[in-house]
Amino acid sequence: MKSVLAGDVRGMKQMLMHVHGEMLQTAVLENGRLVEFFMERSKASSLVGNVYKGRVVNVLPGMQAAFVDIGLSKNAFLYIDELLHPHLDKQPEHKPLIQELVRPGQELIVQVMKEPLGGKGARVTTHFTLPGRWLVYMPSSDYVGVSKKIGSESDRTRLRTIGEKLRQNKEGIILRTAAGSESELSLHADVSQLRELWQAIEGRGKKEHAPAELHREAGLMHRVVRDTLTADMDEIWIDDAVRYEEALSLLQEMTPKLLERLKRYEKLSGSGVSLFEAYRVSEQIAAAFERRIPLESGGHLIWEETEALTVIDVNTGKFTGTSDLEDTVFRTNMEAADEIARLLRVRDVGGIIIIDFIDMEQEKHREQVMHRLTDKARSDQTKCSILGWTRLGLLELTRKKARENAVQQLSERCAGCGEIVRRNTSFK
Repeated sequence: MKSVLAGDVRGMKQMLMHVHGEMLQTAVLENGRLVEFFMERSKASSLVGNVYKGRVVNVLPGMQAAFVDIGLSKNAFLYIDELLHPHLDKQPEHKPLIQELVRPGQELIVQVMKEPLGGKGARVTTHFTLPGRWLVYMPSSDYVGVSKKIGSESDRTRLRTIGEKLRQNKEGIILRTAAGSESELSLHADVSQLRELWQAIEGRGKKEHAPAELHREAGLMHRVVRDTLTADMDEIWIDDAVRYEEALSLLQEMTPKLLERLKRYEKLSGSGVSLFEAYRVSEQIAAAFERRIPLESGGHLIWEETEALTVIDVNTGKFTGTSDLEDTVFRTNMEAADEIARLLRVRDVGGIIIIDFIDMEQEKHREQVMHRLTDKARSDQTKCSILGWTRLGLLELTRKKARENAVQQLSERCAGCGEIVRRNTSFK
């Protein structure tokens, strides 16, 4: 156990887990700067990844979709693409009609791919994925994929060869970034465990009557250890005894080599300095979720989130530069691209994102700004696609939206005035 204030964190990557009542808040820092933040209530765990046996309630030919009762308050939405083969090359040349694939009253097994958000029900699929520590198991995808973040061609070839050896029949496997240096034995153990899990899910599906839950995805602590803890994580701090023991057990099971980096944080005697305060996480979170976000140069961002999309406006503010206007604008936009990429991860923004960068006259500057944002997005664990400039000079991108993000969890709409207000949630 340790109770020391944060010292020199240059060159370090740290994960801090703060427990506040039923809430587990997790922050990832690089060089002391917040780059990721996520939170989850223990009594309101995520539905994404859960597998259900559902019953088709209604088929909508005009939308090529169906509504499925999976036992939640709102019926889940199943689009036709989620019924076809997971591999695009194996899908029919002409898409069939939805009524040819499902009918009202039919029972089928589905997996939640997107949380119920706003007034919409969950989005479900029949493209099943079971994530492990080193790979993702797909029961019927019939292909092997390797994470694009594994840059070495020799490593990619080695992993692809192992993946082909490990999969059986029509199974699919995606080798995760963390699998880069793992042995074939470790990967074999991972796929065997996930295969057994899928067989158990199928077994329950044959016995249960719809609607029924067949598999519940692991909680936040398990997902963090499985998906986020990588070999480049220098320190893992937890400020709660129960969660510390839980993490200790998970690390012993999944990544024993990281055990020595796990540390228990206790407030300094008499000082009352919490984990998030010691590493300046509290103030960084507060700043990251403001509508107006200052840039170091003197410029600023205006950040607006709606149900349909997120709009980000870049302004020069007080920054006047040292040479000409074009140089000032370009430098502000480059700085903004870095900050926007970071904040998309911290705020866990999903859906359509439109960025109104300051107008640039030179095409090479526009290309450099888009390239900078694309490059920064590669470190994002959530899929982020930079689509390019619109005819109006706006940069358009999308980021996968699966769960309620931190802004939605921290805010609520006032019943009286209709304004969005921040909930009284502690970061201390």
